[in-house]
This record gives sequence, C-alpha cells and structure tokens, in this order.
Amino acid sequence: MGTGTGHLDRLSALVRQAVAAHRAVAVAQAAEARLFADAVDLVLERRAALRAEGRRGEADIPLREVCAELATALRLSDAAVQRRLGDAASLHGGFPATAAAWERGDVDAGQVSAILHAGIPLAPEHRDRFETIVLDAARTETAGRMQHVARVVAARIDPDGAAARVKDRHAERRVRVIDLDDGFARLLADLPATLAYAIHDRLTRIATTARDGDTEAARDGAIAAPVCRAESEPAAEAGREPRADAEPAIVTDGTRPSHHGRLSTPPPVDDADPRTMDQLRADVLADLLLAGGPVAHGDGLDAVTGHVQVTVPVLTAAGVGAEPALLAGHGPVDADTAKRLVGAASGWDRVLTHPFTGTVLAVDRYRPPEALKRLLRARDERCRFPGCRRLARGADLDHTLDAALGGKTGLHNLAHLCRRHHTLKHASAWTVRQRTGGVIEWRSPTGRTHRDRPPATVAFVPDTDPPPF
Repeated sequence: MGTGTGHLDRLSALVRQAVAAHRAVAVAQAAEARLFADAVDLVLERRAALRAEGRRGEADIPLREVCAELATALRLSDAAVQRRLGDAASLHGGFPATAAAWERGDVDAGQVSAILHAGIPLAPEHRDRFETIVLDAARTETAGRMQHVARVVAARIDPDGAAARVKDRHAERRVRVIDLDDGFARLLADLPATLAYAIHDRLTRIATTARDGDTEAARDGAIAAPVCRAESEPAAEAGREPRADAEPAIVTDGTRPSHHGRLSTPPPVDDADPRTMDQLRADVLADLLLAGGPVAHGDGLDAVTGHVQVTVPVLTAAGVGAEPALLAGHGPVDADTAKRLVGAASGWDRVLTHPFTGTVLAVDRYRPPEALKRLLRARDERCRFPGCRRLARGADLDHTLDAALGGKTGLHNLAHLCRRHHTLKHASAWTVRQRTGGVIEWRSPTGRTHRDRPPATVAFVPDTDPPPF
C-alpha cells in the first residue's frame, strides 16, 4: 500500500506528540497518587493525635473527613477515593521502584495497577525481585499483557503463597445473573481458569464448525485429544553439560468431557450463517445448557471438546516441587487441576528451554507429527504483534520472510499472527523480522521499532542459585 512522505511525516509527528501526551498523563497520575499517599499519612497522623488525647472512639473520623473532602473536590464517590487511598499507600509503602517509574512516565496507570494487583500478596522480602522483573517487562508489554506477566512472576517467586490463594479462591466459584436493558440479562460464572478457558474454546470450536457446516472436521480435525508436553532445560551452550538440578515441566493440552446432542437453533435459510462468532457462541452456550448438547446441525458437533494448554513443572506433577502450573493466556493455576490434566493426557511433549532466559528452543515427542507447529505454539502462546493477546491456537502461522521470496519454513522464520495483524503485515507498510531468542521486531511506517518477546522470556524468573559449573 503506497503512502506519501508527507502523510508519513504527519503521522510520525502525531505519534511523537501522542507518546509525549501519554507520558505527561502518566506523570500527572503519578503525582495524584503521591498526593493520595500524603493524604493517608495525614489520616494516620490525625488518628495518632486522637489516640494520644484518649479519643479512640473517634479514630475512624479522620479517614471519613479526608475522603469527604477529596470526593467532593474531585467529584468522586467516597468509596472511589478510599480505594485510591489504599492503592496509593500500597504503592508508596511497598513498591517504591514502581512509584518512581510512574513518576518518570516510564509506566502508566494500567501497568501500575497490574503490578500492584499481583504484587500486594507477596511478602516484603520478595517484592524487590518482583519489581525488577516486572518493570523490565513493562518496557515492552501493554497493561493487558502485564496482568498475565505479573501474575506469573509473582507465582514463580512465591509458589506456596500462590497455591494457597488459588485454593482460597476456589471456594468463591458461583454463577450470577445481572439484569440488562431491552429484555436481556448477563450470565456470569466465576470458575477455575482451566474450566473457563476450556468452555470458551469448546464454544468457539462448535460455533465455527456449525457456521462452516463441517461436521467431518469436528470428528476428524477439531477434536482436541489431551496432549501433554514435558519441558526440561537443555544442555548449556558451548558444550556444557545440562544442569544436574534442572527441573523439567509438562505442558498439558487438557479437554473437558463432551455433551451429546445437536444444536437447537435452526440454521438460516442462506448457506452463509449471518451470525457473528459472539452470537454463535451465545447460541451454542444456551443449547448446551438447556438442551444438553448441540441439537440442529447434524451429528459430529457433540464430539467437539474444549482445549487448554497448561505448563506443569515435572517436579510439581510428581508432588515434590512447588513451581506453579501456568495456563496459556491466563497465568497460574492450582497444581491439583494440572495433575488431573496430566493424568488424562494421551502423550507428553518435551519442551526444551534456555536455562537462563526461559526461551523455548525445541520441542520433541515420541511420535513427532507437526513438531514444529507444537514448538511454535509453545513459544508464542499468542499473536506476536506487540500488545495483542489473541491466543496462538486459532491464529495464522505466518512466514516472517514470505516463502515466495525464499523464506524458510523453520523456527526462525515462523510466528503466530491473528488475522487482524497478519493482514496488517501484508497489506500495509509495516515490516517484520525475527531476532535471536524468538524476538519479533516490527518496524512501523513512521520508522519506529517495536520488539515483541516470547511470553516465556518476559515472565521468566531466573534461579537464584548459580549453575554447578
């Protein structure tokens, strides 16, 4: 697609101004958070004075006074102000490096929120290490991706605490209905992440098959048999021996049981189904819950199962390690769920990772069909455009250098792109090349370079013990 230099000059100037404005907003928000932290100090000082005067019964009044003043001045609710006070106190009391980065404009409010949400449960002795890793990730990751990265890093730094929180959260599973306008209501289910992702995947598979009318694909190609993949560290470079204490991991592609029946929603008269994928998923969900299965598009849809990818360290699976299991696209999951998926899997993939960076280097299996595809799914997990969170499963596997131009079909010339960014790559002036370690380097039409690192390296937590060589 041709573009004039005048257009690109204007776009470049606009982007430069937008970056400066975004940084200025972050600096201003950090200054506001600092003032909220100062307000907390004011509340604590006033409480101490009241206690010294023997007026302990009035200890709650200073907080109410401060919240009321700020709420009316800022046109916020008391509850909103109190939440901001709490966040500001947590930030400046426990995460000074993050606060400083925010004040410089290096991170924004969304990234800070993700760091706080994942980091607050950590014990104080873990927080410095946590901040170092997540702030490095924040240089390239969006706020949405930071939620996943920060959860993974926190779970790897404190696996026992993460396991305890998952266990406590399991008791909060529930289903709710919220009334909406115009005869609609919203059905919400709080479930373990592995179940939620598997349900969404199965709805998508059935919806896609029903839309395309391809029941054979449901039986032969779209059925997700459980697959496990065992990860281990490779031998170090330059002929070094593998670490004796290397801890392999198992990646499990687990499934949920299928339900029998046919899709109840009648197919449209036209061959092309006019429903969007969201509408199809909603219709299939209603059919599965109310009719017990998909009931209108012929046999085969009941065989479609949900598919999730879970990485389980081998020692955790064996019951002798505490490294958390990770659900691709989400983060930590409880070890018991992961072990059940491992036990139901029909095979294991071994994923070889770099011992110091976490980069996925190779995947093998006793039966190696489509080994390269499995390796790339393990490495990428999602679309490799900066900021995109669409999962690799269902994305296009794209040649970075087009095969028609001599690009090889190999690890260092393939990456997953969702359809939106695949189209952008081929139909616009954006250019892409791969660097070492699976890093994808994008160059925009205005000449800006953006690097996307594989998820395993972004959230990698190095072992604190030096290697035995």
